Amino acid sequence: MMTHRWFVTCLSLALSLAILDTALQVSSADTFRPVVRGRRGVVAGGHPLSVEAGMRILQRGGNAVDAGVATILAASVIEFSHFSFGGEVPILIKLKGRDVAVVEGMGTAPAKATREFFVNRAKQMGGAGTNANAPDSSATQGVTNAGPDMPTMAGAKSGMIPSTGPLAATVPAVLDACVTALDQFGTKSLSEVIQPAIELADGFPIDELRVQYIKTRAPIFSQWPDAKRIFLPNGEVPKVGDVFVQADLARSLRAIATAEKQNARRGRHAALMAARDYFYRGPIGKRIGDYMQTHGGLLAASDLAGWHATVGVAAKGEYRGYEIYKTGFWAQGPMMIEVLNLLEGYDLKKMGQNSPEYIHTVTEALKLGFADRDRFYGDPNFVKIPTQELLSKNYAALRRSLIDGHKASLAQRPGDPTNMKPLLASTTTISYNAASVPEILKANDTTCVNVIDKDGNMFSATPSGAWLPAVVAGDTGVLMGQRLQSALTDPNSPNVVAPGKRPRITLTPTLVLRDGQPFMVLSTPGGDNQDQALLQVLLNVIEFGMNPQEAVEAPRFDTQHYVSSFDNHEFLAGVLNVESRIPADVIRQLGSRGHKLKIQSDWGTGSSPTVIVYDPKSGVISGGADPRRGRYALAW
Repeated sequence: MMTHRWFVTCLSLALSLAILDTALQVSSADTFRPVVRGRRGVVAGGHPLSVEAGMRILQRGGNAVDAGVATILAASVIEFSHFSFGGEVPILIKLKGRDVAVVEGMGTAPAKATREFFVNRAKQMGGAGTNANAPDSSATQGVTNAGPDMPTMAGAKSGMIPSTGPLAATVPAVLDACVTALDQFGTKSLSEVIQPAIELADGFPIDELRVQYIKTRAPIFSQWPDAKRIFLPNGEVPKVGDVFVQADLARSLRAIATAEKQNARRGRHAALMAARDYFYRGPIGKRIGDYMQTHGGLLAASDLAGWHATVGVAAKGEYRGYEIYKTGFWAQGPMMIEVLNLLEGYDLKKMGQNSPEYIHTVTEALKLGFADRDRFYGDPNFVKIPTQELLSKNYAALRRSLIDGHKASLAQRPGDPTNMKPLLASTTTISYNAASVPEILKANDTTCVNVIDKDGNMFSATPSGAWLPAVVAGDTGVLMGQRLQSALTDPNSPNVVAPGKRPRITLTPTLVLRDGQPFMVLSTPGGDNQDQALLQVLLNVIEFGMNPQEAVEAPRFDTQHYVSSFDNHEFLAGVLNVESRIPADVIRQLGSRGHKLKIQSDWGTGSSPTVIVYDPKSGVISGGADPRRGRYALAW
């Protein structure tokens, strides 16, 4: 008996020591969260229920595309603070044995959205950016009722496009982008992958973030009765944990799924097209168009009926043997390739991650990339872009000569890729700076979706738009987007607004191959900061050998030396945001180089990526999710 007790005591002690050792190991880990790893798939996104939707589809035999689409659709219901069903979503896809493709999920400007309309509107308003009759409060300052359901921004005298309200809407792109992805690259029906979204629209427990957004944006969206009815049930802000219901949206989603089922006998493709046509050419599209036309908007049913998501060719670059794929020049994605071409001429590893030399060099390269973005990027259907020249190594070598290793540039310096010169002979900064935009009217960001499955199929998306505060199109339950604000009224800009034209957007999914084999997908919210954050995460992995979680958690920095894609389109020369986890001596040295520093909190940057890495030899898939905001990754 004593021997048995002694054995049990020793075993208990050994187990306790093992548990203690494990706890010590965990507590001394370099990351807040562990890397998630699996061999059958990893799904990453912006909400646990969004990610669960994608994982559910993987476990039912779907591929990465099926899972990615399910995640997007679920997010379009529950992540309405940053993205919803009436928004947009560019997608990068790489299936085994096929080339990388881009689903160009960005809707176009309405047929009535002319530059002259917005310029004349500003003149008619007499340059007034505020309503003299509006209450003098932080919630309503800068907002005016320029017409039925038509709020505008302070700074309207510049001819800017409103950052919210009916005039800011482009054609909703989410459904057709998802249907196109399923049709050409997926295996499941729309009805199956949309089911989690329908369930969530029927009701989900609302979290703190969404409650806070409803509370702070209520003064804006309350002027639109249908938005007020949905987001202030019984006239009150929902409480955390309440089951939040979007009955109108659930009805619309069910009707779309039913349209597919009713046409299933005609084959998978025809059924999918029937579902998308029910939205774009059928009853929902008509109700959206009618609502917008009668509530101060430009979008019409004919705009929806005439639009279709296309599958395009990805922009491609190479960095130290890695193949980098981004969207086309209708988004800012190719800028990352430009910047990587510049950085390839430096020994970043020798500089050291987040050293003064490293941060300065990357920042100066980013400034040159942004200058080219602002000068040349736009919808290729409307403007001629020197795409090959911009992405060439020779052009990068010329541009690299402009980087001073000891001094921060305070000028906007686009190059001359057509004539292969490092600097354009003459240029002016496209900038408004006319008036500030109230915080509750500013662009509210984006989410991200990344998936790799057991076969190495890859999916990267950046869903965005139709965030709170947003107009709700009547009884459809569909929140309308605000992406037209990213277009400009400057006639000399390639991004000038025009009917049927896509505004140049910031959304920038990323896909990376190594030796032609799957390697990594990554995307993030963050507006103009997106490619800056993704660039740093990419370099953390490639140059500094970090695992996915280390890569997203490492301290970051971002320049604001560009023409903002949102709100009043400011250009903040030389401004550099730096998280305070970067050592004080590094920050001091950056200041001595002339950077206009803004010190953020330890985890204060606005971006929040997810990244998934694939090992083709072992088949192990590893995922990381940034804790700066609600990012989640699940492995199977």
